[in-house]
Amino acid sequence: MNWSVPRDNVTRIQCWSGPRNISTALMYSWRQRADTTVVDEPLYAHYLTRDDRGHPGVGEILASQQQDPDEVIRDVILGSCPTPVLYVKQMAHHLNGVDRTHLARTKNIILVRHPRDMLASLEIQLPNCDITDTGLNESVALLDAVLSTGGDPVVIESRSLLDDPAATLSAVCEHVGLEFDPAVLSWPAGPKPEDGAWAKHWYRGVHASQGFAAPTRRERRLSPRTERVLEEAMPLYERLAAHAIQPATG
Repeated sequence: MNWSVPRDNVTRIQCWSGPRNISTALMYSWRQRADTTVVDEPLYAHYLTRDDRGHPGVGEILASQQQDPDEVIRDVILGSCPTPVLYVKQMAHHLNGVDRTHLARTKNIILVRHPRDMLASLEIQLPNCDITDTGLNESVALLDAVLSTGGDPVVIESRSLLDDPAATLSAVCEHVGLEFDPAVLSWPAGPKPEDGAWAKHWYRGVHASQGFAAPTRRERRLSPRTERVLEEAMPLYERLAAHAIQPATG
């Protein structure tokens, strides 16, 4: 399987992430490119038909999207696009039950964040979260699929993105064969037309943002239950982080 060459004149990028990984900020960043259309989590409704445990706004989300993943792949991910670039924000765990052969027709980025920071945020919304809610198993499976074909995985560690967004995004663009556009470094505050129906539950913080900024460090104690999830998550995170792109410096 060739993981790097799309088969039409649209550069189709899927960014696979876990929740609370600054993936929405990254989508807003790509949205600033004049050549790019962005799509927000088109497989979320499908995922909720399999596991709606604790997710807010389930009914509204199910009503807002196609629930058949094959239709999503055909009509959204591989469908017509009005611009030369399509950027699809995805949650890695939404791949459960989805035919993955279409991944050969898109460029695939993996976004990862240190699990302690991610889980501290996630358990606010999903107090009973477990390893399946993090997307880390699916992200590692994607990494291994790329490596097994001799591919060069594009993995972004969120701390790198926050510390030096220009250098990190320049490196990402080089990997996917696009010119870097400085417009991606800032965006207007507030909701965006592309936001999914779940935005009111999850996007309050990013709606206040106007660019990438390192968050104020707050040491939030995890519950004992979530500490056990952290133990499971760390080896998966370390596997991914070992392949994170290294932005050029100087």
